Amino acid sequence: MSQGTAAGDSAPATMRAVVVTRPGGLDALEIKDVLVPVRKPGWVRIRVKAFGVNESEVTTRKGESDAEVTYPRVPGIEGVGVVEEADGASGLQPGQQVATMMGNMGRSFDGAYAQYVTVPAAQVIPFETSLPWEVVGALPEMFQTAYGSLTTGLGLREGQTLLIRGGTSTVGLSAATSAKDLGATVLSTTRSPGRAGELTAVGVDHPLVDDGTLADQVRALLPDGVDAALELVGCSVLADTLRTVRRHGTVCFTGALAGQWTIPDFTPFMIPSGVRLTSYAGEAADLPADVFARQLQAIAEGRLKVPVAKVYHGLEQVRDAQADLESGTTPGKHVVVLDD
Repeated sequence: MSQGTAAGDSAPATMRAVVVTRPGGLDALEIKDVLVPVRKPGWVRIRVKAFGVNESEVTTRKGESDAEVTYPRVPGIEGVGVVEEADGASGLQPGQQVATMMGNMGRSFDGAYAQYVTVPAAQVIPFETSLPWEVVGALPEMFQTAYGSLTTGLGLREGQTLLIRGGTSTVGLSAATSAKDLGATVLSTTRSPGRAGELTAVGVDHPLVDDGTLADQVRALLPDGVDAALELVGCSVLADTLRTVRRHGTVCFTGALAGQWTIPDFTPFMIPSGVRLTSYAGEAADLPADVFARQLQAIAEGRLKVPVAKVYHGLEQVRDAQADLESGTTPGKHVVVLDD
Protein backbone atom coordinates (compact mmCIF):
# COMPACT_ATOMS: atom_id res chain seq x y z
CA MET A 1 0.00 0.00 0.00
CA SER A 2 1.36 3.43 -0.88
CA GLN A 3 1.61 6.06 1.81
CA GLY A 4 -0.20 9.39 1.88
CA THR A 5 1.34 12.83 2.11
CA ALA A 6 2.83 13.62 5.51
CA ALA A 7 1.05 16.11 7.77
CA GLY A 8 2.11 19.64 7.05
CA ASP A 9 3.20 18.89 3.46
CA SER A 10 1.37 20.83 0.79
CA ALA A 11 -1.36 18.97 -1.06
CA PRO A 12 -1.76 19.87 -4.73
CA ALA A 13 -3.74 23.03 -5.34
CA THR A 14 -6.15 21.25 -7.66
CA MET A 15 -7.45 17.75 -8.18
CA ARG A 16 -9.59 15.80 -10.60
CA ALA A 17 -13.13 15.03 -9.54
CA VAL A 18 -16.43 13.89 -10.99
CA VAL A 19 -18.87 16.78 -10.62
CA VAL A 20 -22.63 16.87 -11.14
CA THR A 21 -23.47 20.49 -11.95
CA ARG A 22 -27.06 19.72 -12.94
CA PRO A 23 -29.24 16.64 -12.64
CA GLY A 24 -29.36 14.48 -15.72
CA GLY A 25 -28.22 11.33 -17.48
CA LEU A 26 -24.78 9.80 -17.49
CA ASP A 27 -23.43 12.86 -19.31
CA ALA A 28 -24.12 14.86 -16.13
CA LEU A 29 -21.09 13.10 -14.59
CA GLU A 30 -18.35 15.50 -15.69
CA ILE A 31 -14.64 15.19 -14.87
CA LYS A 32 -13.33 18.58 -13.82
CA ASP A 33 -10.22 20.12 -12.30
CA VAL A 34 -11.34 21.61 -8.99
CA LEU A 35 -9.66 22.96 -5.88
CA VAL A 36 -8.47 20.38 -3.37
CA PRO A 37 -10.86 20.67 -0.40
CA VAL A 38 -9.55 22.66 2.54
CA ARG A 39 -9.64 20.66 5.76
CA LYS A 40 -11.69 22.22 8.54
CA PRO A 41 -10.84 21.69 12.24
CA GLY A 42 -12.15 18.33 13.36
CA TRP A 43 -12.14 17.02 9.80
CA VAL A 44 -9.76 14.68 7.96
CA ARG A 45 -8.44 14.98 4.42
CA ILE A 46 -8.15 11.60 2.72
CA ARG A 47 -6.35 10.70 -0.47
CA VAL A 48 -8.92 8.48 -2.16
CA LYS A 49 -7.74 5.10 -3.42
CA ALA A 50 -11.07 3.43 -4.24
CA PHE A 51 -14.81 3.86 -3.83
CA GLY A 52 -17.94 1.83 -4.31
CA VAL A 53 -20.69 3.00 -6.66
CA ASN A 54 -24.15 3.08 -5.09
CA GLU A 55 -27.79 3.52 -6.03
CA SER A 56 -28.00 6.72 -3.97
CA GLU A 57 -25.33 8.29 -6.19
CA VAL A 58 -27.41 7.46 -9.26
CA THR A 59 -30.33 9.13 -7.50
CA THR A 60 -28.20 12.21 -6.82
CA ARG A 61 -27.09 12.34 -10.46
CA LYS A 62 -30.72 12.17 -11.62
CA GLY A 63 -31.86 14.87 -9.21
CA GLU A 64 -34.18 12.53 -7.36
CA SER A 65 -32.61 12.92 -3.89
CA ASP A 66 -34.16 14.95 -1.10
CA ALA A 67 -33.61 18.66 -0.56
CA GLU A 68 -30.35 18.23 1.40
CA VAL A 69 -28.56 17.42 -1.87
CA THR A 70 -27.41 20.58 -3.62
CA TYR A 71 -25.51 21.23 -6.85
CA PRO A 72 -22.79 21.41 -8.03
CA ARG A 73 -21.83 18.28 -6.12
CA VAL A 74 -19.08 15.68 -6.13
CA PRO A 75 -20.99 12.42 -5.47
CA GLY A 76 -19.75 9.44 -3.49
CA ILE A 77 -21.14 8.27 -0.14
CA GLU A 78 -18.16 6.04 0.67
CA GLY A 79 -14.47 5.67 0.00
CA VAL A 80 -11.20 4.17 1.19
CA GLY A 81 -7.72 5.63 1.08
CA VAL A 82 -4.97 7.07 3.23
CA VAL A 83 -4.93 9.99 5.64
CA GLU A 84 -3.35 13.05 4.08
CA GLU A 85 -3.98 15.47 6.94
CA ALA A 86 -5.78 15.32 10.31
CA ASP A 87 -5.87 17.00 13.71
CA GLY A 88 -3.41 15.50 16.18
CA ALA A 89 -6.24 14.91 18.64
CA SER A 90 -7.98 12.62 16.16
CA GLY A 91 -5.42 9.86 16.69
CA LEU A 92 -5.13 9.49 12.92
CA GLN A 93 -1.69 9.49 11.34
CA PRO A 94 -0.60 10.54 7.83
CA GLY A 95 -0.47 7.55 5.51
CA GLN A 96 -2.83 5.50 7.69
CA GLN A 97 -5.36 3.37 5.82
CA VAL A 98 -8.94 4.54 6.45
CA ALA A 99 -12.51 4.06 5.30
CA THR A 100 -15.31 6.61 5.40
CA MET A 101 -18.99 6.63 4.54
CA MET A 102 -22.38 8.24 4.97
CA GLY A 103 -22.96 11.31 7.14
CA ASN A 104 -24.24 13.36 4.15
CA MET A 105 -20.97 12.75 2.33
CA GLY A 106 -21.60 13.21 -1.40
CA ARG A 107 -24.91 14.82 -0.60
CA SER A 108 -24.68 18.06 1.38
CA PHE A 109 -20.86 18.11 1.10
CA ASP A 110 -18.57 16.73 -1.58
CA GLY A 111 -17.89 13.01 -1.62
CA ALA A 112 -15.42 10.41 -2.79
CA TYR A 113 -15.66 10.60 -6.59
CA ALA A 114 -12.41 12.58 -6.44
CA GLN A 115 -8.70 12.33 -5.71
CA TYR A 116 -9.20 13.87 -2.26
CA VAL A 117 -12.13 14.10 0.14
CA THR A 118 -12.56 15.79 3.51
CA VAL A 119 -14.90 14.32 6.12
CA PRO A 120 -15.58 14.70 9.85
CA ALA A 121 -13.16 12.63 11.93
CA ALA A 122 -16.11 10.84 13.55
CA GLN A 123 -16.92 9.09 10.29
CA VAL A 124 -13.41 7.78 9.63
CA ILE A 125 -12.59 4.12 10.36
CA PRO A 126 -8.88 3.23 10.50
CA PHE A 127 -7.70 -0.22 9.43
CA GLU A 128 -4.62 -2.18 8.40
CA THR A 129 -4.72 -4.75 5.64
CA SER A 130 -2.75 -6.07 2.69
CA LEU A 131 -5.95 -6.70 0.72
CA PRO A 132 -6.06 -4.80 -2.59
CA TRP A 133 -7.93 -1.50 -2.76
CA GLU A 134 -10.58 -2.92 -5.08
CA VAL A 135 -11.60 -5.38 -2.36
CA VAL A 136 -11.52 -2.91 0.52
CA GLY A 137 -13.31 -0.31 -1.60
CA ALA A 138 -16.32 -2.59 -1.93
CA LEU A 139 -16.86 -2.89 1.79
CA PRO A 140 -17.68 0.24 3.84
CA GLU A 141 -21.30 1.08 3.04
CA MET A 142 -22.25 -2.47 2.10
CA PHE A 143 -20.79 -4.07 5.21
CA GLN A 144 -21.91 -1.31 7.59
CA THR A 145 -25.50 -1.71 6.39
CA ALA A 146 -25.41 -5.51 6.49
CA TYR A 147 -23.63 -5.71 9.84
CA GLY A 148 -25.85 -3.08 11.46
CA SER A 149 -29.00 -4.78 10.21
CA LEU A 150 -27.95 -8.17 11.56
CA THR A 151 -26.71 -6.89 14.93
CA THR A 152 -28.48 -3.65 15.87
CA GLY A 153 -31.59 -4.44 13.86
CA LEU A 154 -32.03 -8.16 14.44
CA GLY A 155 -29.66 -9.22 17.22
CA LEU A 156 -28.92 -12.35 15.18
CA ARG A 157 -27.28 -15.16 17.12
CA GLU A 158 -25.54 -18.44 16.33
CA GLY A 159 -27.97 -21.22 15.52
CA GLN A 160 -30.82 -18.94 14.42
CA THR A 161 -32.56 -18.86 11.04
CA LEU A 162 -32.50 -15.75 8.87
CA LEU A 163 -34.50 -14.79 5.78
CA ILE A 164 -32.97 -12.15 3.49
CA ARG A 165 -35.50 -10.66 1.09
CA GLY A 166 -33.60 -9.02 -1.75
CA GLY A 167 -30.72 -11.46 -1.52
CA THR A 168 -28.87 -10.68 -4.76
CA SER A 169 -28.39 -7.02 -3.82
CA THR A 170 -24.94 -6.04 -2.54
CA VAL A 171 -26.25 -5.69 1.01
CA GLY A 172 -28.12 -8.97 0.69
CA LEU A 173 -25.02 -10.84 -0.45
CA SER A 174 -22.89 -9.25 2.27
CA ALA A 175 -25.52 -10.04 4.90
CA ALA A 176 -25.57 -13.68 3.82
CA THR A 177 -21.82 -14.12 4.21
CA SER A 178 -21.83 -12.31 7.56
CA ALA A 179 -24.77 -14.33 8.86
CA LYS A 180 -23.09 -17.58 7.89
CA ASP A 181 -19.96 -16.41 9.71
CA LEU A 182 -22.15 -15.83 12.78
CA GLY A 183 -23.40 -19.42 12.55
CA ALA A 184 -26.91 -18.79 11.24
CA THR A 185 -28.93 -20.81 8.73
CA VAL A 186 -29.73 -18.49 5.82
CA LEU A 187 -32.70 -18.39 3.47
CA SER A 188 -32.35 -15.76 0.75
CA THR A 189 -34.36 -14.66 -2.25
CA THR A 190 -34.02 -13.81 -5.90
CA ARG A 191 -36.74 -12.93 -8.38
CA SER A 192 -34.93 -14.87 -11.12
CA PRO A 193 -34.54 -18.67 -10.95
CA GLY A 194 -31.34 -18.31 -12.98
CA ARG A 195 -29.67 -16.34 -10.17
CA ALA A 196 -30.17 -18.92 -7.41
CA GLY A 197 -26.60 -20.11 -7.94
CA GLU A 198 -25.32 -16.66 -6.95
CA LEU A 199 -26.91 -17.15 -3.55
CA THR A 200 -25.52 -20.65 -3.13
CA ALA A 201 -22.07 -19.33 -4.02
CA VAL A 202 -22.02 -17.04 -0.97
CA GLY A 203 -23.18 -19.81 1.38
CA VAL A 204 -26.96 -19.44 1.38
CA ASP A 205 -28.54 -22.65 2.66
CA HIS A 206 -31.95 -22.23 1.01
CA PRO A 207 -32.21 -20.04 -2.13
CA LEU A 208 -35.83 -19.06 -2.76
CA VAL A 209 -37.44 -17.63 -5.90
CA ASP A 210 -39.52 -14.62 -4.87
CA ASP A 211 -42.76 -14.33 -6.84
CA GLY A 212 -44.19 -11.78 -4.42
CA THR A 213 -45.43 -14.36 -1.90
CA LEU A 214 -42.85 -16.04 0.31
CA ALA A 215 -44.67 -16.98 3.47
CA ASP A 216 -45.82 -20.38 2.20
CA GLN A 217 -42.35 -21.26 0.87
CA VAL A 218 -40.69 -20.36 4.16
CA ARG A 219 -43.29 -22.18 6.26
CA ALA A 220 -42.85 -25.29 4.10
CA LEU A 221 -39.20 -25.34 5.20
CA LEU A 222 -39.73 -24.05 8.75
CA PRO A 223 -43.34 -24.51 9.91
CA ASP A 224 -42.91 -22.15 12.84
CA GLY A 225 -41.22 -19.49 10.70
CA VAL A 226 -37.73 -17.98 10.72
CA ASP A 227 -36.20 -16.32 13.75
CA ALA A 228 -35.34 -13.14 11.83
CA ALA A 229 -35.95 -11.51 8.47
CA LEU A 230 -34.04 -8.73 6.73
CA GLU A 231 -36.33 -6.71 4.45
CA LEU A 232 -34.48 -5.11 1.53
CA VAL A 233 -37.24 -5.12 -1.10
CA GLY A 234 -39.53 -2.65 0.65
CA CYS A 235 -43.03 -1.91 1.80
CA SER A 236 -44.68 -3.56 -1.20
CA VAL A 237 -43.84 -6.99 0.28
CA LEU A 238 -43.42 -6.17 3.96
CA ALA A 239 -46.76 -7.67 5.03
CA ASP A 240 -45.79 -10.99 3.44
CA THR A 241 -42.31 -10.88 5.01
CA LEU A 242 -43.89 -10.39 8.43
CA ARG A 243 -45.82 -13.64 7.91
CA THR A 244 -42.57 -15.58 7.42
CA VAL A 245 -41.37 -14.92 10.99
CA ARG A 246 -42.11 -16.96 14.10
CA ARG A 247 -43.83 -15.49 17.14
CA HIS A 248 -41.32 -13.30 19.02
CA GLY A 249 -39.13 -13.19 15.93
CA THR A 250 -38.06 -9.91 14.31
CA VAL A 251 -38.24 -8.25 10.91
CA CYS A 252 -35.74 -5.47 10.21
CA PHE A 253 -36.67 -2.99 7.46
CA THR A 254 -33.44 -1.71 5.89
CA GLY A 255 -34.05 -1.08 2.20
CA ALA A 256 -36.63 -0.61 -0.53
CA LEU A 257 -35.17 -1.99 -3.74
CA ALA A 258 -38.65 -1.97 -5.26
CA GLY A 259 -38.94 1.75 -4.53
CA GLN A 260 -41.86 1.73 -2.07
CA TRP A 261 -40.90 3.28 1.28
CA THR A 262 -44.38 3.82 2.76
CA ILE A 263 -47.56 1.81 3.26
CA PRO A 264 -50.86 3.55 2.44
CA ASP A 265 -53.43 3.29 5.24
CA PHE A 266 -50.97 1.49 7.51
CA THR A 267 -52.39 -0.08 10.65
CA PRO A 268 -50.31 -1.71 13.39
CA PHE A 269 -52.69 -4.66 13.25
CA MET A 270 -51.11 -5.70 9.97
CA ILE A 271 -48.19 -6.94 12.12
CA PRO A 272 -48.87 -10.56 13.18
CA SER A 273 -49.36 -11.06 16.92
CA GLY A 274 -46.06 -11.33 18.73
CA VAL A 275 -43.88 -10.51 15.71
CA ARG A 276 -41.52 -7.57 16.12
CA LEU A 277 -40.88 -4.96 13.43
CA THR A 278 -37.88 -2.65 13.54
CA SER A 279 -35.65 -0.75 11.11
CA TYR A 280 -32.02 0.10 10.52
CA ALA A 281 -30.40 3.16 8.94
CA GLY A 282 -26.89 3.56 10.29
CA GLU A 283 -23.75 5.64 9.98
CA ALA A 284 -20.01 5.02 10.06
CA ALA A 285 -20.04 5.05 13.86
CA ASP A 286 -22.15 1.88 13.79
CA LEU A 287 -19.20 -0.03 12.32
CA PRO A 288 -16.52 -0.21 15.04
CA ALA A 289 -12.92 -0.42 13.86
CA ASP A 290 -12.40 -3.78 15.55
CA VAL A 291 -15.42 -5.25 13.77
CA PHE A 292 -14.18 -3.95 10.42
CA ALA A 293 -10.75 -5.41 11.21
CA ARG A 294 -12.29 -8.83 11.90
CA GLN A 295 -14.08 -8.79 8.58
CA LEU A 296 -10.93 -7.83 6.71
CA GLN A 297 -9.12 -10.71 8.42
CA ALA A 298 -11.93 -13.12 7.56
CA ILE A 299 -11.75 -12.04 3.92
CA ALA A 300 -7.97 -12.45 3.89
CA GLU A 301 -8.36 -15.96 5.33
CA GLY A 302 -11.03 -16.88 2.79
CA ARG A 303 -13.83 -17.27 5.34
CA LEU A 304 -15.86 -14.40 3.88
CA LYS A 305 -16.46 -13.63 0.23
CA VAL A 306 -16.68 -10.10 -1.15
CA PRO A 307 -19.36 -9.79 -3.85
CA VAL A 308 -17.51 -7.57 -6.33
CA ALA A 309 -19.33 -7.22 -9.64
CA LYS A 310 -16.66 -5.34 -11.58
CA VAL A 311 -13.60 -3.17 -10.98
CA TYR A 312 -13.12 0.09 -12.92
CA HIS A 313 -9.92 2.10 -13.16
CA GLY A 314 -9.91 5.87 -13.02
CA LEU A 315 -12.56 8.57 -12.85
CA GLU A 316 -13.03 8.19 -16.61
CA GLN A 317 -14.86 4.92 -15.96
CA VAL A 318 -17.38 6.26 -13.43
CA ARG A 319 -20.02 6.65 -16.13
CA ASP A 320 -19.52 3.00 -17.11
CA ALA A 321 -19.82 1.95 -13.46
CA GLN A 322 -23.09 3.80 -12.96
CA ALA A 323 -24.46 2.46 -16.26
CA ASP A 324 -23.60 -1.12 -15.27
CA LEU A 325 -25.10 -0.62 -11.82
CA GLU A 326 -28.36 0.64 -13.33
CA SER A 327 -28.52 -2.29 -15.75
CA GLY A 328 -28.60 -4.73 -12.85
CA THR A 329 -27.10 -7.49 -14.97
CA THR A 330 -24.06 -8.19 -12.78
CA PRO A 331 -24.55 -8.98 -9.08
CA GLY A 332 -22.29 -7.45 -6.49
CA LYS A 333 -20.48 -4.19 -5.89
CA HIS A 334 -19.12 -1.95 -8.62
CA VAL A 335 -15.79 -0.49 -7.45
CA VAL A 336 -13.70 2.32 -8.94
CA VAL A 337 -9.96 2.31 -8.21
CA LEU A 338 -7.88 5.46 -8.59
CA ASP A 339 -4.54 4.20 -9.84
CA ASP A 340 -1.41 6.20 -9.01
